[in-house]
Amino acid sequence: MEGTRLLWQSATVTSVVEGMEGPALENDRTPHPFEDQLNSARVYDYLLGGKDNRAIDRGMAHQMLSRAPELKTLAWFTRSFLRTAVEMAAEAGIRQFIDLGSGIPNSPNVHEVAREIEPTARVVYVDYDPVVVAHCDALLAKSPGVAALLGDVRRPHDILDQLNDRALIDLDEPVAVMFISVLHYVMDDEHPAEITAAFRDRLAPGSYVAIAHGSSDSDPEILQVLTGTNNTSAQVAFRSTAQTETFLAGFEVFEPGVVPVQQWLRPGLPDTRMVMLGAIGRKP
Repeated sequence: MEGTRLLWQSATVTSVVEGMEGPALENDRTPHPFEDQLNSARVYDYLLGGKDNRAIDRGMAHQMLSRAPELKTLAWFTRSFLRTAVEMAAEAGIRQFIDLGSGIPNSPNVHEVAREIEPTARVVYVDYDPVVVAHCDALLAKSPGVAALLGDVRRPHDILDQLNDRALIDLDEPVAVMFISVLHYVMDDEHPAEITAAFRDRLAPGSYVAIAHGSSDSDPEILQVLTGTNNTSAQVAFRSTAQTETFLAGFEVFEPGVVPVQQWLRPGLPDTRMVMLGAIGRKP
């Protein structure tokens, strides 16, 4: 049975890779599914208590946790911020959601949260890791209105064209787009502000955007832990509050603004030396 499952997964990975269009990126840090490379989605999965990770990912997570044990708490704060953003959008009447850099499924997922409020919500999970997309296909995409898409956030027009061409999302109606812990994997020379602008320009008025982004104002010791990730799919470029605000140009940003994600949840949550900024905006 296990061999059959692995053969099925291998076939799935091949098909979705062939579906990705566009020229190779100059700084190609895309994951290689069957190589033992550090992988940010699997590190995050481990921090959330998941089982879809490898020894190299657990090793990186243990190294990070040994110097910053609160990172596991921060991972849950960030996940809770995602839930808050989805709930806000659904309560505002939005019925379409795009989860960019969705990562390995971990319940409650976006469609589960949205459908608690709006049972007809449509959700598309987008990731550039073929194995992540295979997990989404296997675990999430069985119900109508939920789909998984192979796409690199650094190619926003490709993602938007696929969403439109495959009739997965109606871009003439409001959409909520989640950029949760994904833009800090986009380097400055890959123009992250242009990525959010590309989505903004195609979205209908009333659409929502949510961003969670690692802050360069984090404790220097924490930032040093991540220096070993260069030239891997886990390489990061953390940014200041002012830099993160530029990603929200053209959106009306809700209070409390661009702040640590726990400030979006409830009063009294502790500060963490690793700062994850969160913001939610609306296209007027």
